[in-house]
Formats: sequence, C-alpha cells, structure tokens
Amino acid sequence: MDILENALLALQAVAHPHTFALMMIGVAAGLIAGAIPGFTITMAVVLTLPFTFGMDAIRGLSTMVAVFVGGLSGGLMASILTGIPGTPSSVATTFDGHPMAKSGRPGLALGLGVWASFFGGLISCAFLIMLAPSLANIGLEFGPWDYFSLVVFALTITASLAGKDMTKGLIAGVFGLLVASIGEDETSGVARFTFGIDDVRQGFAFLPVLVGLFAFSQLLSDIRDPTAARKPMVMSQAKIKIEHVQAVKTIFRKWATLIRSSLIGIFIGILPGAGGTIANILAYDQAKKASDTPEKFGTGVPEGIIAPESSNNAVEGGALITMMALGIPGDVVTAIMLGALLIHNIAPSPTFISTEPVLAYSIMIAFAISLFIMLGLQTVCLRIFVLVTRVPMYQLGTVILTYCAIGIFALNNITFDLWTLFWFGIIGYAMRQFGFPLAPMILGVVLGNNAEVNLIRALATDTDLTLFLIRPWSLFFILIAAFSFAFPWYQNLRTSRQWTLLFIPCLPLSLSVPLFMMGGWVRPVVALGLLAIGCWLLWTRHKSGWRLPKPADVKVYGDD
Repeated sequence: MDILENALLALQAVAHPHTFALMMIGVAAGLIAGAIPGFTITMAVVLTLPFTFGMDAIRGLSTMVAVFVGGLSGGLMASILTGIPGTPSSVATTFDGHPMAKSGRPGLALGLGVWASFFGGLISCAFLIMLAPSLANIGLEFGPWDYFSLVVFALTITASLAGKDMTKGLIAGVFGLLVASIGEDETSGVARFTFGIDDVRQGFAFLPVLVGLFAFSQLLSDIRDPTAARKPMVMSQAKIKIEHVQAVKTIFRKWATLIRSSLIGIFIGILPGAGGTIANILAYDQAKKASDTPEKFGTGVPEGIIAPESSNNAVEGGALITMMALGIPGDVVTAIMLGALLIHNIAPSPTFISTEPVLAYSIMIAFAISLFIMLGLQTVCLRIFVLVTRVPMYQLGTVILTYCAIGIFALNNITFDLWTLFWFGIIGYAMRQFGFPLAPMILGVVLGNNAEVNLIRALATDTDLTLFLIRPWSLFFILIAAFSFAFPWYQNLRTSRQWTLLFIPCLPLSLSVPLFMMGGWVRPVVALGLLAIGCWLLWTRHKSGWRLPKPADVKVYGDD
C-alpha cells in the first residue's frame, strides 16, 4: 500500500463526522484552557485523556491533537488582552502584544497572533508530513553535552531581553537561576536553600512563579491608581474590529520573520524536552536581533507578535515528529499522547510510520485540520474576547486573579503553590517599580533546571570537559551562544569600533566548522555555503576599505 492510499484512508477516518465533531470540541476546549491564565495546555490534555479510553486510536489521538492546537493558540488571547500569558509558551507574546492592544489596536494584535499561529502551524505540518523520518534522526545525535550547550545558548538571550540596562537584566537572569536551584537536587536529593522549611524542599513550581511574576504583578501595577483602575484596559470608545485583512497583509510583508520563527519552532520541537516556552522566547529574540529597529520591540511592533506565535505553534509539528519516529516525547503533551498510544497497544518507534501508516498519517492530517478549525473558531470567538478590553480594570483584575488562584491550586492541590504565586507577585511588582525586566528572570527559572541536570549527566558520563568542544552539536551551540551574548555590544558599537566589521562575517565562518565535523554530505554542503557567505562578506568589507557605517544609517540597540 503506497503513501497516497494510506493518506486517503487516514483522511477518510479523520473526516468522519463523529471524529470531526470531537476535534471541534477539542479545539474549543483548548482555546478556553489556553486563554485562562494558570490553566495549562497540559492540564487540558490530561483531562481529555480519560475521555479517549473508549475511542479507537485514530479518534482519541485526533481529539488530543485538537486540544493541543487549540491550547497553543488560546494562550495569545490572555497574553494580548491582559498582558498575562495564558500558557508558558505565550510568554514572549505579551512583550509586544499587550502594548499594541493598550495603544488602541487590539484587533490588529489579535489578528496577527491568530494568523501567525495558523501559518506557523501549516509550515510545521508540511515539515511533519514530508520530513518526519529524516528530521527525527537529529534527536538521536544529542547527548547531555549538546543539551547543556543548547541551554547555555538559550540563556544568552538574557543579554537581548535585558533592554537598556544590561546590569539589571543580568541580575534578573541570575536571580531566576537561583530560584530554579531552590529545593531538592534531582540527582542527589540534597536540599538546597530551604532554610529548614519543608514546603520549600519541593522547590518552586514554574507555573505559580510565572503567573505570580506576570499576572499578579501586572494586576498590582494596573490597579494601584484608583482612578486608572476604574477605566477600561483600552481607552478608545470606538468599536473594536478585528483586522484580519490587515493582519494577513502585515504577515506577508514580514514573511522572513514568519519563516525564520517557524523553523526555530520546528527545530526546538524536535529536541526532546525543549518545548514551546524556549521556542517562543528564542524566536522573539532572533526577530529582535534581525530587526533594523530593535529599540522598538516592547512597544507593540508586529514582528514581536508574529515571531513568538508562529514559533510556538510550529513546535507541535517538531514534537510530533520526535514522538512518532522515535517514541521520544518532544514535550509533556506528547508524553501524554505516548501514553494514549500505549493504552491502545501501539508502541511508537523508528518503524512506527511504516508499521502503523494509517494512524501516523491520521495524526498528521488531524494536526492540519485542527489548524483550520482553530482559525474558524477564533475568528468567531475573538469578537467576544475583545470585549474584555472594555471591562474596568478592578473588575477584570478580580476575575483574573480568582481564575489564576483556582488554576494554580488545581495543578497539585497544594496550598504552598498559592503562596508561591503571592510572593512572586510581590517580587515581580517590586522589580517592575525598580526597572528590572521580568523576561530574563523567567528565562532563568525555565532553563535553570535543564542546565543543571544535563551538566550533571555529562560530567557523570565523562569528566573530560573538552567533549563540550569536540562534539559537533555542542560546539555549534557554544559558538552561537558566544555571538548571541556579544550581539548587543555589536549593535551599540558598530558605528565606532573597527572590530564590529568582522562580527557578521565570522558568524558563518565559525558555524561551518561544527557542520563539517558532523560528516555525511548534506551538512558539509551547508558548511561550504556558510563558508562562501563568510568569505563574500569579508571581501565586501575589504572592497569598502573597512569603512564603518555612519551613525545616521544605523539604529543603535537600546536607544529611543
């Protein structure tokens, strides 16, 4: 039976009225779960799992994929309308989505988020269908050294997220790493920084910290002035209209941002355990670095919405690639899906697509159809969600804080999580007042545990530190990390320092080295391309007499 026959059988199964209806319900449930701060996609998929026990594998997995798609897209609504990320994978969406909504353009902000999610998902789906077997093999090449270097690279984003005050940004990032280290060590079980308090031994759960820093602190900032608290979030009394046409036109004009961010999401999704949060922030960071006006990010620029939303939806395709081809969950949600497959006596493995082709293609097709269902449901529902922006802040704040508290407590039924939300809300409020950026701290909290665990695994396997430099993928990420960390200084000094002329040419030249080390024929060809680009850039610098650009022609990083 060929690929076309398998795909047609899968399409017939997924397009069955019963299955299609379940997928519509799943997308709607995911949208609602994603839009409620504190109620995560993982919670929604876990609650869906018991309902799939009585279904066949195709129907059950299609429903769970639909919830996954809806949840990833639903998070943008809370992020844009309230400035509070509905899910951890929509953290970076708040950076420009909420400022755009508060400036009187919530319709455009929501339209950009919806269509970026849709297009990012479609690009991811195309990769899932065409390249699943070959792309999934990359995940087998990663060891703890490579994962640690990847996390180090992600941590260098702190330098870009720090804004104008690099010192405060780095302090916030280090504080986030400190928070991640509190509690019992995962490998040895030794308690750290608990001060004899038993509740602290479990550490601070990421979601209460996230909601406290963003939600509670944002609410405190919004309602501290009694007069402002009685006003709606959007001051314009004009009728708010979702600008779908304008959003699509804007995305097509920013097509490079869309494609780059989607590819970042796919790549991060393929890496087991990386997840949408890393992709969301990483894509935002790369969009900011590639922009001619990076100083405008955080004020409501379209690229600041397109990048994170296209990347976090593209993550799903990458995670499904890893799950189906290797039996390795790309994230927590695909881990739950693995459990659903095992319940139906199906073991994902490198031969899964060949032994269960109809089910494999059903998952792929369900992913694609769910994107269109998501687009249709959000188009209808967003008009209702936009009305939230007209609710006075003190009323909206009360409702949001209640839902946050319920969602946080429902995670583990632990009262300590509520105290975590409260104290980190106070910390977040104080940081806002003293000008400390929250994004670097969140990055430290998210990545701190991954960095520590993979470093311990690497050193437990082999104490030879040179492995971090002689393993191709590890060297690749270390080189990118070095350039990423130095990039803000390059942006600031590119009109006054001669060494900045070597910065961009050296990047492709350096990255060609680990690609040559990887062997095969595809990667060396890519390395040759990078080598050619680097040499061409050096030649252009030489022809111009190594002349620095004029200050009037360059936007300096961090300036107003």
